[in-house]
Amino acid sequence: MPELPEAETIVRTLAPHIEGRRLEAMEIRSARAAPEPLPDLAGRTVERVRRYGKQVVWDLDGGLLRFELRMTGLLLWRVEPGPYTRVRLRFCGAAVCFDDIRQFGSLRWSAGELPRLGPDALEIEAADLARRLAGRRARIKPLLTDQRFLRGLGNIYADEILHRARVHPMTPAHRLGGARARRLHAAMREVLTEAIALGGSSISDYVDADGRPGRFQERHRVYGREGAPCPACGARIRRIVVGGRGTWLCPRCQRLPRGVSGRV
Repeated sequence: MPELPEAETIVRTLAPHIEGRRLEAMEIRSARAAPEPLPDLAGRTVERVRRYGKQVVWDLDGGLLRFELRMTGLLLWRVEPGPYTRVRLRFCGAAVCFDDIRQFGSLRWSAGELPRLGPDALEIEAADLARRLAGRRARIKPLLTDQRFLRGLGNIYADEILHRARVHPMTPAHRLGGARARRLHAAMREVLTEAIALGGSSISDYVDADGRPGRFQERHRVYGREGAPCPACGARIRRIVVGGRGTWLCPRCQRLPRGVSGRV
């Protein structure tokens, strides 16, 4: 958290407020929020606000300011600084606060380059996803959350996508085959599109740039629902650990392929 839908929602709610505006000052209130040197951005104009995977990027005249939101990072428009405000970016008459309770997030500056990551989870075509999966023996859940393989997905949406696709999270990627890879792609598009339409998932403290919580958590089918009935078949949702991450699944809808071990 935040993942692709939350980052996209922040972009859509923040962009109308700041695109075309000129920065007056940037106040760094925590050194952890700016682990690398940042130039003086006063006087630069925000030309565009966009998403890159789970990150929010501001295109300024002369470079890119990239917000890595990580676990609890938020970008909030026109709020007073609070105890968790790590950076405040001031415009004429208003400001954006970068709040981060756990302080895993950060700001990074570059002249125009973005880190090399995998294709965007919302933009990749079905044939390309199937091709990339076919050559990988890694288990599907850790692979989907590996930003070098596919950018934008984290724990919540990987679990929701795999449930809708009826794929066990420990299935080796190359065992999916063409039909299930296409089903996975369709589920990914469906889940992410629905989540964006509902403003993302507010599991703990996530809100958009205008301070509104998301509502997609009301439609979660498996994530965080251990012991609850599966909405598809009624079996009890289970929680296991895959790749060091808590993982929720339906043991009836998401069966392991024959011959695949369920041991971590």
